[in-house]
Amino acid sequence: MSLSLGRTCWAAFIYVLLISHFCNGFYLPGSYMHTYSTGQEIFAKVNSLTSIETELPFSYYSLPYCKPHGGVKKSAENLGELLMGDQIDNSPYRFRMNINESVYLCTTKPLSENEVKLLKQRTRDLYQVNMILDNLPAMRFATQNGVKIQWTGFPVGYTPQGSEDDYIINHLKFKVFVHEYEGTGVEIIGTGEEGMGVISEADTKKASGYEIVGFEVLPCSVKYDPETMANYHIYDNVTSVNCPLDLDKSQIISEQERVSFTYEVEFVKSDIKWPSRWDAYLKMEGARVHWFSILNSLMVIFFLAGIVFVIFLRTVRRDLTKYEELDKEAQAQMNEELSGWKLVVGDVFREPNYSKLLCVMIGDGVQITGMAVVTIVFAAFGFMSPASRGMLLTGMIILYLFLGTGAGYAGVRLWCIIKGTSEGWRSISWLVACFFPGIAFVILTALNFILWGSKSTGAIPIYLYFILLSLWFCISVPLTLLGGYLGTRAEPIKYPVRTNQIPREIPASKYPSWLLVLGAGTLPFGTLFIELFFILSSIWLGRFYYVFGFLLVVLLLLVTVCAEVSVVLTYMHLCVEDWQWWWKSFYASGSVALYVFLYSINYLVFDLQSLSGPVSAILYLGYSLLIAIAIMLSTGTIGFLTSFYFVHYLFSSVKID
Repeated sequence: MSLSLGRTCWAAFIYVLLISHFCNGFYLPGSYMHTYSTGQEIFAKVNSLTSIETELPFSYYSLPYCKPHGGVKKSAENLGELLMGDQIDNSPYRFRMNINESVYLCTTKPLSENEVKLLKQRTRDLYQVNMILDNLPAMRFATQNGVKIQWTGFPVGYTPQGSEDDYIINHLKFKVFVHEYEGTGVEIIGTGEEGMGVISEADTKKASGYEIVGFEVLPCSVKYDPETMANYHIYDNVTSVNCPLDLDKSQIISEQERVSFTYEVEFVKSDIKWPSRWDAYLKMEGARVHWFSILNSLMVIFFLAGIVFVIFLRTVRRDLTKYEELDKEAQAQMNEELSGWKLVVGDVFREPNYSKLLCVMIGDGVQITGMAVVTIVFAAFGFMSPASRGMLLTGMIILYLFLGTGAGYAGVRLWCIIKGTSEGWRSISWLVACFFPGIAFVILTALNFILWGSKSTGAIPIYLYFILLSLWFCISVPLTLLGGYLGTRAEPIKYPVRTNQIPREIPASKYPSWLLVLGAGTLPFGTLFIELFFILSSIWLGRFYYVFGFLLVVLLLLVTVCAEVSVVLTYMHLCVEDWQWWWKSFYASGSVALYVFLYSINYLVFDLQSLSGPVSAILYLGYSLLIAIAIMLSTGTIGFLTSFYFVHYLFSSVKID
């Protein structure tokens, strides 16, 4: 057996070596590579208009921009893109590979009062136009306080300091960086919006050409004479413009103004290769801060590990050894004089209050934790590149649906352990399937009404509701019921000690136990809060987050701290003869969610000062509340399961006649 296994391993190893010999390069994240010949036409796409002030995305064509010939056509979008409010449309912006040109697009009709009001509002709310070329977002560089800042997209318009007038961005200077590709046996696997694809040595003739590796834009406002521009047709050449210009030469936003749109394109040869083209967007800043966060977490872990070590090796082992060395008569006498956790031996496994709710929350916690771990592991290995828009969210939803089996299994198995019978497992399975999705449905529906009222593209369309409900009912619910059934078939964990008929009175303590439980959440939060800042910035300030390697390490540290905190707190409660440890072990680690939510409010007040209006604040707090509930279920489950096995191990070592 072992000999055949060894031969198989060697054969696989030699096969990998042979394959790697014929492959000079391998690339996983990103989209399928396109190569273009000189003069070949490429059309840019436009995404929703976004703002860090309102967090309400709007359609690009909600403003009076030039529309493409043949009308506006939406690009195929995945589930994640739709939920994120992305609306990718075609645009009239045409690029011809390696041809530098200055081009006229169109002139609008005289601006109406409504259009002027909308343009001014979008300008004042700092809305950005998000343009995409060959799956690369347009990048813009700006200087602020002497520091060069990198942005994606360009503003709808601008308002000069001390001025009441607004000016529209109607001229764009594009710089497209290209790399000459000769197809030298590079094998590329892509997972982007165009789907999975491979370019190998057999495709060298087809693949030879130029690949786009960078896309920059310099926006400016230019006042054109509408009578002169009326003589031009789309894609006619116009005179090049130097940016920036004086205000009297810029296009003001006012009624009856006719706005002409133009753009320039410059192609620049670059040494950047296609697999590295996203590096400019994913440039990780603050690496030292991430390392500081990890070191800080490690210190907390070692401190708690020391306490757990003392509990196990000194206190518990010493007490158990003394107890087991005594004869029965001495044990009986000692039982009368005992204090601490040994006194609650007849109550420690008494059924907790709201046991059904506990089982449901543990089931959902297992599902959320599994989804988070698998998603972050895949992202850390590069399977969920930002080049594949919406892929992260789509992956999370699919994983959550299929992990319903684990949720049903965990919830029903705990129910069988507590009750000693599998009776009622169907209701537990249904509640597990509906509890967290139900909370998410209520919160998202309430927020969706707000988005619908604002006519934002961030609103979930009605048809998408039916798709999500179908996925939930056809995949998640049956898998949760299957997991519940498997939970009834699993061998139940039997309690090592009998439970007394009459519950033991819990001695009064100096301090309320909930105070200790709430305080315990500060330790897991300490491992998380620095990374939380970067995550919130990526969600609400439109920055790319791609340091999933750090996030994976932080997740592992968080799991460890949650487990240790819960075990220490459970032992402390048992030592003061408090046998009601079930819910306390859950909230000892789950209370980190409270601090996450409070930190989110702190971030809103101090870091998102640009966020304007009650609608934006309600949206922010609604999404933050949903995230906090998910974190509570996940971390609470980790703490509870660790404490359960700790208590089971502890009392299985005690000999009771």
